[in-house]
Amino acid sequence: MSAPSGIPVPSAPPSYEETTGINVSYPHTYPVPEPGQKPDGKGMSPPPYLGQPAPPNNPITVQTVYVQQPVVFYDRPVQMCCPSCNQMIVTRLSYDSGALTWLSCGGLCLLGCIGGCCLIPFCIDALKDVDHSCPNCNALIGSYKRL
Repeated sequence: MSAPSGIPVPSAPPSYEETTGINVSYPHTYPVPEPGQKPDGKGMSPPPYLGQPAPPNNPITVQTVYVQQPVVFYDRPVQMCCPSCNQMIVTRLSYDSGALTWLSCGGLCLLGCIGGCCLIPFCIDALKDVDHSCPNCNALIGSYKRL
């Protein structure tokens, strides 16, 4: 096939490598070892692991473990699962005289409140320690110490 001017028309356009001159003569993109030649391992996949045989096809058992976060007790009731009876509860509070109650009483005595006024801290729940117990099984669950 030829053009009217006598210049032959190519059947297909040249490839990118032919037009840019990028290593057209190199036949392979990766090194291929010759037959009988030991490969050097570069660019090759690793050999299979021969240490342990494959485990048999046993059914997989899945165990779900629920980790309960530690409960921090304050002077308010806490909703939680009782560790004794495993019921969802709101803790019952009981107040006991603790270190802050006694220190408040002693401080009031030093200030001169001797005529019975120094016993006022024993009537105030905000100065006492708090015990949290289960309303179902009456187990002591935790305590909150003021001081």
